[in-house]
Amino acid sequence: MKKTRTQRTAGKVMSISALAALLLLSGCGGGGKAESESPDGKVTLNFLTQSSPLAPADPNDKLINKRLEEKTGIHINWKNYTSDVFAEKRNLAVASGDLPDAIFDAGYGDYDLLKLAKDGVIIPVEDLIDQHMPNFKKVLEQAPEYRSLITAPDGHIYSFPWIEELGSGKERIQSVDNFPWINVEWLNKLGLEMPTTTEELKEVLIAFKTQDPNGNGQADEIPLSFINKPGGEDLTFLFASFGLGENWDHTVVTDDGKVVFTAAEEGYKDAVKFVNELYEEGLIDIEAFQQDWNTYLAKGKDHRYGLYFTWDKANITGMNDAYDLMPPLAGPSGEKNVTRTNGIGLDRGRMVITSSNKHLEETAKWVDQLYEPLQSVQNNWGTYGDDTQQNIFELDEEKGMLKHLPLEGTAPVELRQKTSIAGPLAILDEYYGKYTTMPDDAAWRLKLMKDVMVPHMKAENTYPKVFFSIEELDRLSTIETDLFPYLERMRTEWYQNGKIDQEWDDYLKELDRLGLQEWLSIKQAGYDRSTK
Repeated sequence: MKKTRTQRTAGKVMSISALAALLLLSGCGGGGKAESESPDGKVTLNFLTQSSPLAPADPNDKLINKRLEEKTGIHINWKNYTSDVFAEKRNLAVASGDLPDAIFDAGYGDYDLLKLAKDGVIIPVEDLIDQHMPNFKKVLEQAPEYRSLITAPDGHIYSFPWIEELGSGKERIQSVDNFPWINVEWLNKLGLEMPTTTEELKEVLIAFKTQDPNGNGQADEIPLSFINKPGGEDLTFLFASFGLGENWDHTVVTDDGKVVFTAAEEGYKDAVKFVNELYEEGLIDIEAFQQDWNTYLAKGKDHRYGLYFTWDKANITGMNDAYDLMPPLAGPSGEKNVTRTNGIGLDRGRMVITSSNKHLEETAKWVDQLYEPLQSVQNNWGTYGDDTQQNIFELDEEKGMLKHLPLEGTAPVELRQKTSIAGPLAILDEYYGKYTTMPDDAAWRLKLMKDVMVPHMKAENTYPKVFFSIEELDRLSTIETDLFPYLERMRTEWYQNGKIDQEWDDYLKELDRLGLQEWLSIKQAGYDRSTK
């Protein structure tokens, strides 16, 4: 299951007034100007949204949305953009002042929410939740931690969240993002064992390069590949063999509650030196430092990789026996570690209601349907009974339960993008076995997590989903704008030139000059507040 990632750091929304002065466009039809009722008497709401290029251009062509309209009596007039251009179109529409009634699958970070609220673009929704949303209220009663997680520092709730629970604690499915997948067909062909140490991995990769494991007489094997940016395809899983490790937001928490910046640790330096050793041996894909997802995928489908990284091998090399999960490796100290990510199945900014909306009660009631358990399950993964394409589910009417169907070789991410609607929803762990089965790919990944990764997770703490103030977010975002690209640029250079020892002290000084100590102070204060 490929995880859909929202903004990982708080990004600033472009100034509404500045953009409005430069731009004049019709936006998406204007929630306050369009006809509010269709000829058949249905209330019509204007929504701005995004979807995959694989999905229908008109979201109303999705069976889920057709059923929602029939159930609620509310028609949605969608302005839909593909995900690659959505953020730009969304910001331009907001800047024009010609607002939709709501923005669905909004992709807003915390800074966006607070800035839009301050500017009067979006409205608080806590009263709507309490007065008109019994399904969502029930979710918040069953899992009360989410009410605090979605409440801004000023006490208001400005958005409707996406919640997906799959495991908890160390066994949470998001605990490790970039699983390492090794070509076991090549291991078997060459008579090699699964590597258990970093040095054994290097020897295996050398054998992949030099011993023609694919048997075609050409040196076209790629021993190691990755996408060189934070995320599920990065090779930083290997960093945990050298200490605290690394994750996509460069943040770990020690067992005594100290927030640590991973990229300033000695173990980080040792890990980068190890990657440089692999580079010097010619074991790293020459395209790894520039390639995008499509390039990475194409080579993976051809099974050219000895070792690569991703959330789920089904999306790259297929659900077959050619690749298996490589266990964590012992580093030079002999210790094994698995660094936990700070991810949880929560996106606070999944939907907002704008100040142009004249049908607040109807909108709230429509959104509330999305939090009904069987509806949330479909929103997240897809639906049943569609005679025009492959279905995710079959409905057991007697049990009132949706059962996942076999994927039959289809990449799960592709089928879900075609048929689900994302948006706000809630799936709690207690829903499995009651309202739905667990997806086969999720159950399989959770078992791998429990059996292979969890026994080696040393950290007891992760960094929580802190809702910072707008002032704190402004400072964090300003610092991260320079800090994160700098560390990623230097790491890439060191992978290739091996000069980390000579340049390390100057690098640490530059991190401080770019605001690292202030960043740590803000993050520590947020952690302390959240864990009182």
